[in-house]
Amino acid sequence: MSSLRKLAFSGAFWGFAGYGASQTLRLISNLILTRLLVPEMFGLMSLVNTFLIGLNLFSDLGIGPNIIHSPRGNDPVFLNTAWTLQVIRGVILWLGSLLIAVPISTLYNETQLIWLIPIVGLTAIIDGFNSTAIFTLNRDINIKKLTFFEISIQIVGLIVMLIWARLSPSIWALVAGNLVTSLLRVVKSHFLINNYSNKFTWNLEIIKEIFAFSRWIFLSTAATFIGMQADQIILAKLLSFEALGIYVIALTFALIPQQIIAKITSGVIFPLISKVADLPRAELRQKILSKRWLLLSTVGLIIIVLTCFGDILILKLYDQRYNQAAWMLPILALGVWPNLLYETSVKCLVAIGEPQYMAYSQVAKSLYVCIALPLGYHWFGLPGFVIMVAVNDLELYAVVCWGLWREKLTFFKQDILYSLYLISLIAIILFIRKSLGYGHPLELMFSE
Repeated sequence: MSSLRKLAFSGAFWGFAGYGASQTLRLISNLILTRLLVPEMFGLMSLVNTFLIGLNLFSDLGIGPNIIHSPRGNDPVFLNTAWTLQVIRGVILWLGSLLIAVPISTLYNETQLIWLIPIVGLTAIIDGFNSTAIFTLNRDINIKKLTFFEISIQIVGLIVMLIWARLSPSIWALVAGNLVTSLLRVVKSHFLINNYSNKFTWNLEIIKEIFAFSRWIFLSTAATFIGMQADQIILAKLLSFEALGIYVIALTFALIPQQIIAKITSGVIFPLISKVADLPRAELRQKILSKRWLLLSTVGLIIIVLTCFGDILILKLYDQRYNQAAWMLPILALGVWPNLLYETSVKCLVAIGEPQYMAYSQVAKSLYVCIALPLGYHWFGLPGFVIMVAVNDLELYAVVCWGLWREKLTFFKQDILYSLYLISLIAIILFIRKSLGYGHPLELMFSE
């Protein structure tokens, strides 16, 4: 078990370090790009990515989780069959981007989408050829190597994006950055592990195994698209690409804690628990609780900072065109807390071979957003919409709590305790801020 603890510590360290470096690079490039490009371009690119993410999620075979979870995850025949399915899926995804381009362009009355969606969609074909070495390193919790791999690729993509935007300030700068990043990733992925290669293989027994595990992953990720991307689809239709661009700036910061936890749970917690999933539930639960509190405490501090001072961050970093993002960020950041509780729980259920609860929870969320977001906007305008987005992870958490209870892995007491700590600290900090004459984070919302 000491080796597993070392793996967990190393994985968590490099996960945090990698994410921190990635977000720093992203922030620097974002600050430069927002001065070179207008908000509409970010909104338009965000919409393109939203629909391409949708194609990805509606066809997710769970290749990565299959390789990490399966006892045959190191078998070359298994890996090559999985890679073959991944390549086929990439081609199908690009064909799907061709099919949706015209209808989406018509829906949003934006002719650029006819060309943007298929061109950006080429990344699906490119990504399909990524080596399964990426998943093998994840399975072995070699997060350090993966971190350097991803950061080096990101740096090149951002450089291309910034140079293009400086020479020709158009949305094609963002498109070029995406394509270069995908091309570099697929080439470098095949050199990650010595004497490791993929080739086309077709094994029906393995395909059946992959699909048997993936049926719940497929349902979950399809519902995830609606739950996580519906806000941008709806907002672009209700308002404008400019409003969407401003909202995306706020959302980018608000999702930092969620992305940190997702990276740690997928890269460390999931493979670790998969290795010890046969332990008695009481013992397994205790091991998870003893580590989970540190994640909640650490990432919870980021939520506190973003909730209490997010408005100041936006106003200091961006020009007046993005002022509305100042009041959106604190609301969205606080709304991430239920997702942290969810993310640190649901991967435990998947690791013990019970992925159906993740699917159920995402279906519940997708139903919520389709009903609540339009109603929130109808009743209270943009503030109502943002608030409804902020509370859209409560149903995720509720369903997973039910699953944890059924599987005798409940963390409910720990969740209540840390939620009370979080709310208390936020209340104290906001009181001090107000007392010192710095107002509160939502002032700009009421001044609009």
